[in-house]
Amino acid sequence: MFLGSCCPLDGGQQATAFHLPPHHLTTHAVVVGMTGSGKTGLLTVMVEEALRERVPVLMIDVKGDLPNLLLAFPSFESALVEPWVEPGPADTRSVGEIAKALAAEREHGLKAWGIGEGDLRRFAETTTVRVITPGSTAGEPLHVLSSLEHPVSDWKNDPEAARASLSAAVSLLLRLLGRDADPASSRDHVVLSVLAERRLKAGAPSDLAALLEDLAKPPIDRIGALPIDKFLPKRERAALAAALNTLLASPTFATWRTGTQLDVKSWLAPKDGRTPAVIVSVAHLDDDERALVLGVLLEEILTWVRSLSGSKRLRALVVFDEVYGFLPPHPANPPTKRPLVSLMKQARAFGVGVVIATQNPMDLDYRALGNAGMWCVGRLQTDADRARVLEGLCSATDGGGRDGDGASLAELSDITKRLAPRWFLMRDVHSAAGTVLMQPRWAMTFMRGPMTGTEVRRARATG
Repeated sequence: MFLGSCCPLDGGQQATAFHLPPHHLTTHAVVVGMTGSGKTGLLTVMVEEALRERVPVLMIDVKGDLPNLLLAFPSFESALVEPWVEPGPADTRSVGEIAKALAAEREHGLKAWGIGEGDLRRFAETTTVRVITPGSTAGEPLHVLSSLEHPVSDWKNDPEAARASLSAAVSLLLRLLGRDADPASSRDHVVLSVLAERRLKAGAPSDLAALLEDLAKPPIDRIGALPIDKFLPKRERAALAAALNTLLASPTFATWRTGTQLDVKSWLAPKDGRTPAVIVSVAHLDDDERALVLGVLLEEILTWVRSLSGSKRLRALVVFDEVYGFLPPHPANPPTKRPLVSLMKQARAFGVGVVIATQNPMDLDYRALGNAGMWCVGRLQTDADRARVLEGLCSATDGGGRDGDGASLAELSDITKRLAPRWFLMRDVHSAAGTVLMQPRWAMTFMRGPMTGTEVRRARATG
């Protein structure tokens, strides 16, 4: 994977090409840097290089930047750039002139890294980019309750994994209703899970309408040691059913129950010789909705990972751009945290790498990142940010107050403070080179910034 160039920390030697063996990413990577540090550019290059190695990639997009991959134009023609040009208020040039300048800049930047039109064309011919937008039709809508409403083979092959996916879907449903969604303490959660599991194990659908019938006329007598009428009395079941029916009748909720099924295995399977790049974009959702949807998605990813055979090669990459708020330290426990921590601990054995990125490093559970074998640290604005990140980097190398080359935290902090945009302090525990300075190459993707839902629709229509 040709990520760019690197040089020693003292900058005393000429930069050399930096190639990362794909299997190094099976021990995961952490990318941090303030706005403008080049973090998203580095992530995009990582994704492009994984796809060039025919490794499928599943991306979680919180900010709206990753759909730019739809703009990986197969040539340097300015006509391809022109529809995406937005002149500034003080720009006196025509749209065509701006497009020619941007196309020329892109050509010059990529050729400086040895990437020509042939490389762009091959990339376009061998990859396919898919944007999935839960709760929206800008991309492909997603049926977020798939694991609840549709039977899957995992109930026979891996019932524990299927049960975890079902639990996440039931939690999402109850949170949408404003009810207690804790699987361990919520009686609503227990009743719905028991009723749904009974249907799913039998290979029958467990859609909301069917659950409404089961709540009205329970097909079981007991839950645990208690009769069902004592565990959740008839009046409380009726109230739960009424709330479910209101949600079911809501036109807004309909979008959440239509579209592509939540099937990670199918998403990442190559089709027609093309390697899939799947972007699940939640930039249009509010914070609570993001946490709920991504909790369900990450549980499904974890279920899929556990279904794989062991592998030392990189067979898939999961990229989470802007993990802030989704992997907080104890005691915070959003629905995304458990599956993320499990992926960081377990995915390596199955050949699945996880890349986590953030511009807000203070609110991260660094214990969960202890298994990360690669750290890329861009410029950070505050002393507290630098101290927290570099402490994590050093603990990932030798567990002490120095990195693997003997550089102190103070020395690393000083280097990080002075980093220019698009330069990173990089440490790969698999490499004998130690901690180095790394500059990512130019991305083949036309990086135009966050894309709106309308722009995603347009890019998908013309792609």
